[in-house]
Amino acid sequence: MTIDTAPVRADARERDSEAPASSGRRRTRLALRPGAGRQHHAGPLAYILLGIAALISLFPLYWTVVAASTDNTRVSQTPPPFLPGPNLLKNLGIAWQDAAMGKAMINSLIVAGAIALSTVFFATLAGFAFAKLRFRGRNLLLLLVIGTMMVPPQLGVVPLFMMMAELGWGQTLPSVIFPTLVSAVGVFFMRQYLKEALPDELIEAGRLDGAHSLRIFWSIVLPIARPPMAVLFMITFVHAWNDFFWPFIALDMTNPTVPVALTQLSAGYVRDQSVIMAGALLGTLPLLAMFIVFGRQIVGGIMQGAVKG
Repeated sequence: MTIDTAPVRADARERDSEAPASSGRRRTRLALRPGAGRQHHAGPLAYILLGIAALISLFPLYWTVVAASTDNTRVSQTPPPFLPGPNLLKNLGIAWQDAAMGKAMINSLIVAGAIALSTVFFATLAGFAFAKLRFRGRNLLLLLVIGTMMVPPQLGVVPLFMMMAELGWGQTLPSVIFPTLVSAVGVFFMRQYLKEALPDELIEAGRLDGAHSLRIFWSIVLPIARPPMAVLFMITFVHAWNDFFWPFIALDMTNPTVPVALTQLSAGYVRDQSVIMAGALLGTLPLLAMFIVFGRQIVGGIMQGAVKG
């Protein structure tokens, strides 16, 4: 008994010939769908909300300028002034001289720059190792690194101070720099980025070309990790610049950072709030200048990292 399969083959060929045409029609319908591939614009409500959020964010800076440009009596009045006064340059000069802000800014630049650079380098190196290298105890070490984030830094102040004294670094900048050369937050941040953004194929290609791990890190990992490195540098620099707790313990008034130097302005029986706000404004200006100069690169790095992730 023979079965005629010609009709079955004919139906299959007909379905195969219709499949590309139907898929092409589906793609055409998707392309012709209203709004497909079109850039979306925010409505008026979104711009209003963003404007309100921007004003709320900028108000503390504006109030600092207002308070720094008036005198102590005017700042203490009710209601307080809401327009800048004529004493801004005078108060800035007093704060610069009384708090030795020149030396403090140089010290803060050295401390924050060294901490930010070392944190970016070591966090990227450790993040690459935890994300892509295979070694015994990797997960346990990562848990230990993350676990250090749960320990309050105040618990290690006494032994850390004793260690710095034994090393002969008391009241010097290395006592502030070396305890914070790397952070667990930076390691975890870079590990999460490299785990998603760094393809395993690139590492395997480097291995086939005879490159060792450090060569792969320098030639492959660093170019890919530039966006999160820029973000981590900015965050670490701002945190180190504003850090007060440990520098206040490790340093004295003869060799201060900016937050430590600002305590000089609040000494005495009568505190001149306008001069204190002028000193705070001086300490904020370098951070504002850095963000204005590198803000576009930092935002571009965040967006590039978001697209890769």
